[in-house]
Amino acid sequence: MRTFRESMQGEKFTLTAELTLNRSSTADEVRRQADVLARYVDAIQVTDNPHAWVQMSAVSAAAILLSHGIDPLPTLTCRDRNRIAIESDLLGLRALGVSSLILTRGHKVPKKHAVQAGNVFDIAGRDLIALAASFEDEESPARGFFIGTGARVFRPKRDWTADSLAARAAAGARFLQTQLCFNLDSLRHYMRAMVEAKLTWRYSVIVSLAVLPSSVTAQWVKKNISDSRIPKPIIQRLEQAGDPQQEGIRICAELMQEISQIPGVSGINLMTTGDADAIPAAIEASGLRERA
Repeated sequence: MRTFRESMQGEKFTLTAELTLNRSSTADEVRRQADVLARYVDAIQVTDNPHAWVQMSAVSAAAILLSHGIDPLPTLTCRDRNRIAIESDLLGLRALGVSSLILTRGHKVPKKHAVQAGNVFDIAGRDLIALAASFEDEESPARGFFIGTGARVFRPKRDWTADSLAARAAAGARFLQTQLCFNLDSLRHYMRAMVEAKLTWRYSVIVSLAVLPSSVTAQWVKKNISDSRIPKPIIQRLEQAGDPQQEGIRICAELMQEISQIPGVSGINLMTTGDADAIPAAIEASGLRERA
């Protein structure tokens, strides 16, 4: 089984995709989605109760994927766990054979959320990275976790020092994954700043996209998903399309092609909007990966 770590450290442009998970997800459904996605991607990402929506745990979903012969890329955040629970999950992931993961602070539970829950935040995101990095085997560093963290695409000023990214790299992070970003002008500006700051020497960068099936979905994502970047022309294309689902696939494929040419970008993650079958369609249309 080729791992995400091996893909990121090789010369091939890396592709990942997210599982669609919810309260009713079963092991069989995880395996069905995995069969749809695995032929096109280098790893399948498992989110950690995004937006405070309760779903199957990332550790459980990762175990199902591993048993199905697929390299998982789980996310863990600081929002829902204290230090003991986080360390327990990290030990569990290592025991399962998970080699790569994404670690972030996580967003607060919204005040008027359907699930009334407190925010834990026992440790900071940087401390979480350092904790996971401490699990490295000194005699065999490759057995340690290949750690990623989140990044926010924006337009840095000329005096941008990127202190937070530098500190997380020093703590042990080796790749960055951006928020959902359809704004290529902002992305190109951001990546130029990353290259100039020599942060691409310390990080591989993955850009997040999604197949948007309608203008309604696009507008909801723009409003509700923190820091998402969806320009008005994208929404207008979906509004004017005779077949919005196919237009969403074309938009995603076009952007994938362009992003793959931006210096410093190592890969793309396709976030889920609920339809696992749309992701392979976008990948095939992009020409970045042939069906295995």
